[in-house]
Amino acid sequence: MKAGLQLKVGQSLSLSPQLQQAIKLLQLSTLELRQEMLQQLYDNPLLELPEHEQTEQTGSEASETQIESDDIGQSENEFDSINDAEDLHASSALEFDNPPPLGPTHSASSSSSGEGPNVDAADIYQVTETLHDHLLWQLNLTPFSEEDRLIAETLVDGLDDDGLLCAPLESLTRHLYNRQTEVGPEEIEAVLHRLQQFDPPGVFARSLNESLRLQLQLLNDSDETVATALKLLDGDLAKLVNTDPKMLANALTLDAEQVRAAVQLIRSLNPHPGSSFGSDDTHYISPDVRVERATQGWIVLLNDSSLPKLQVNQLYAGMIKRADRSDQNQYLKSHLAEARWFLRAVESRHETLLRVSEAIMARQQGFLDRGAVAMVPLILSDIAEPLELHESTVSRVTTNKYIATPRGIFELKYFFSSHVGTAAGGECSSTAVCAMLKSMIESEPSNRPLSDNKLTALLAEQGIDIARRTVAKYRESMNIPASSLRKRF
Repeated sequence: MKAGLQLKVGQSLSLSPQLQQAIKLLQLSTLELRQEMLQQLYDNPLLELPEHEQTEQTGSEASETQIESDDIGQSENEFDSINDAEDLHASSALEFDNPPPLGPTHSASSSSSGEGPNVDAADIYQVTETLHDHLLWQLNLTPFSEEDRLIAETLVDGLDDDGLLCAPLESLTRHLYNRQTEVGPEEIEAVLHRLQQFDPPGVFARSLNESLRLQLQLLNDSDETVATALKLLDGDLAKLVNTDPKMLANALTLDAEQVRAAVQLIRSLNPHPGSSFGSDDTHYISPDVRVERATQGWIVLLNDSSLPKLQVNQLYAGMIKRADRSDQNQYLKSHLAEARWFLRAVESRHETLLRVSEAIMARQQGFLDRGAVAMVPLILSDIAEPLELHESTVSRVTTNKYIATPRGIFELKYFFSSHVGTAAGGECSSTAVCAMLKSMIESEPSNRPLSDNKLTALLAEQGIDIARRTVAKYRESMNIPASSLRKRF
């Protein structure tokens, strides 16, 4: 066969840069869209803020939106819509209270009241950032020999986020035996005992039980309640949770009220001593749309108050000459086209988001009136077909988008759910079933919790045909333990 050239005519689908930009904006959250709009404002001299918004931005957010009036400009145009382990069980069953952090606060902030100098955030210097830093700071202030300091640093590195040792002591320090040092098990235990006196109380424990004991030992040992609590921790935490206090009192030859007071003291301890030094990254949610009740029913409104109102700079746009092909004129023309396409893509995103939100709320009005128990089954095609959109477009619109309702703020994807059958041959939303299960479990007797079989029977009485294993799956998805772990006396 000879090599040759052939010419073929064919069709292929390709995404233009403008369409790619529109799809990208469609899947951004409100906060991400705000950052993208500000970035475009800085990069494109043909975009500007209205004069009144420039004044507000300069006054309240000078560090973020200070721009010179020569570099930015005014807006216009509309666009067609574009269519995309046992200790853990015991700790949860004990229902620990939420005590204030036992250690020092690790974030600095200026006082909002009282007399004192005004301190800028830039003038605040933090020493403590994480639990690891806090423990190393204490370690540097504690006299240790070279070998003991090496052991201590190894144990600090072996802590998990809760401040507990994440592995057995032998495995954490095995590599130290290979060094030319006189390190033995006794010395490691001695160093561990000193580290367990560090702040916050309960750190460097090898189990939840030991962490609680360390916290109790810092209290008044002569207190009868503390002594009883220490005696209770000598046993199994699971038995402590699932045993009648009267039976515990008889087994330990103690008074029942004394046992109850000791259990209450244990619940007031912190099962996660290192949690107060966790990551302080805060993720804020800004609702993209909101639902309000009006005289004619529920209405959906776009929440764009946090977004900058960009517009095209008419002064620069008026400088463009049609027949001029100079570099300056071509620069202005290309940036003007980019500015108009961006504004149209933003307008298209708002329109598509509003249409999809209205369609979802029209199907889920029962949720707005009666709550999650009135949710109806909903899938992507139920919204895409009447709006003449692709399912992928609906998926993009509902991802990381939130709606503010009188019942709280929900992600738009929350309103989509599968269905289960009913005795009458109809369908019920799985979200509604989960809400029913949660309501039943919250109202159950504490000493006689409902089993999965009983929950299945109660749902059947309401006409919902569902298997026991499905009930167990829904219960586990809501992080609700089994009936044996929910039992209280």
